[in-house]
Amino acid sequence: MKLKLKKGTRKGIRQRWMTNSLGIVFLIVALAVTAFSVAMGSYYYSTMTSGLQARAENVVEFLSNYTTQREYYQWAVSYINSSDKGLDGVEVQFLDTNGAIRFSSFGLTAYSAPGTPDVAGALASENPQTTSWTGNNPSTGEHIMAVSVPQLRGGRPVAVVRYVTSLRLVDRQMMVIIALSAAVGLGILAIVYFSGLYFVKSIVEPVTQVTGITRRIAAGSYGVQIEKRNDDEIGDLTDAINDMSTRIDQAEKMKNEFISSVSHELRTPLTAINGWAETIQNGEVRDAEDVKKGMEIIVSEARRLTNMVEELLEFSRLQDGRFALSMEQVDLKAEFEDAVYTYREFFRKDGLELRYEDGGEEFPLTEADPSRLRQVFCNILDNAAKHGGAGGRIDAAIRREGEWAVITVRDYGPGIPADELPYVKTKFYKGSSKARGSGIGLAVCDEIVGRHGGELIIENAVGDGCIVTIRLPQNAGQEAGT
Repeated sequence: MKLKLKKGTRKGIRQRWMTNSLGIVFLIVALAVTAFSVAMGSYYYSTMTSGLQARAENVVEFLSNYTTQREYYQWAVSYINSSDKGLDGVEVQFLDTNGAIRFSSFGLTAYSAPGTPDVAGALASENPQTTSWTGNNPSTGEHIMAVSVPQLRGGRPVAVVRYVTSLRLVDRQMMVIIALSAAVGLGILAIVYFSGLYFVKSIVEPVTQVTGITRRIAAGSYGVQIEKRNDDEIGDLTDAINDMSTRIDQAEKMKNEFISSVSHELRTPLTAINGWAETIQNGEVRDAEDVKKGMEIIVSEARRLTNMVEELLEFSRLQDGRFALSMEQVDLKAEFEDAVYTYREFFRKDGLELRYEDGGEEFPLTEADPSRLRQVFCNILDNAAKHGGAGGRIDAAIRREGEWAVITVRDYGPGIPADELPYVKTKFYKGSSKARGSGIGLAVCDEIVGRHGGELIIENAVGDGCIVTIRLPQNAGQEAGT
């Protein structure tokens, strides 16, 4: 099946090239050969006609000095009998007013009547004039050219001087010219055809290769790469498909890691909830403190499950475009301090110190979505404790930089590996971290901050730990509405 598809592709491109390019070239070459042949024929015939006409008119002008028919015919016979006449293959004829040949340099046509249009034109009763004619000799069938010039007396024709020549050599020369022109045209077509075949081949083979690789990618061979041969449009296509393949491979791996991570994250709290619920239900725990402890674990793990489900729902809204902001006038400093004070007690129970510095600055009300911003603040603080809690301390601060509100959260943990830092805001990405989580929290936070016209920056701090910076414009409402 693949072989047939390749052949079909190659045939289709070649057919389109034959129709569009080669067909046009063939038409142009055919028109050029035809035009050249017609021009050459016209040139040869017009040159011969002019030559015969000039010679005939010279004879007529000379004979105009003879006033009597006797003198006229005597000179005509003398002219025909001269030794140098007829050597160039041109026949000189003298015709009477009836159109009959009285004298001929060849002698064989004497007293015959040609009856050709040139004779009729020269003997016309009204407006007799020099007339040329090209055609077949009525008596021999030979292809000839004839020029007839009337000898006038008082405006009326009294005789006709006619020059006749065979066109056999000229026609043969024209055939040679046409053949050479056709050969040149065919040569041009051959050059265009073979160069075009080479060009089509240079297009088809890479396209066939690309098609084969894309089929492999579509079949599930993510990450496979195409060999790049040229730095042209095909090369750009190759780079784009290679990049697509790499990204799909990364996305597939992250998806699998995400499914595995979420499954594990769901299983852990569910196991704790089921275990303590069955233990309490079976009456195995009678001590009130132990029951209270078990219920606290159940509530805590249930809250964890709820948060995970909320994250997944947020991500789903991001993916299908249902993610929206509910804007209102917000005090950014107050919202951030609420999150800090809420998490300070949680962190204290876990042995973490949360330090807060506000700089004593006042912040104007800003149009924003308070619940979404609270979600960002809580997620950032939670990540600081989750990934940097080993340092025992977290610093939080808010300050103004011109028209920007700048919020920073720093931990003193191990930090983020340099090669993983560019991907930490990518959905599903968890890197080498063993901490709990789905890998979509930072992606959602980055989207929320971005829709407020701000910027979420994650980098390693000088020394130990990681620092997260949130920059929000004081005119965030205008940014979000644009």
